[in-house]
Amino acid sequence: MSLKRTQVYFEPEQHRLLKKEAALQGISLAEFLRRMVREYLREEPTRKDFFKIVGMGKSGRSDISEKHDYYTAESISSG
Repeated sequence: MSLKRTQVYFEPEQHRLLKKEAALQGISLAEFLRRMVREYLREEPTRKDFFKIVGMGKSGRSDISEKHDYYTAESISSG
């Protein structure tokens, strides 16, 4: 497997917690982050649902604040 180097900045508390979790799992911080990214990328349908929900604001509908539950369920079920 070929890896690409990248640089990411975290807030100090985020960095501390990430390192702690990696240590608890007995893996490096880099491996822990790779696994998190891998899992995130596997959840593509969930991300698509999220972007459909976010896009409701541009739907042109004027009643989204009143019917947000209905429109949210509709956007998720339309797949």
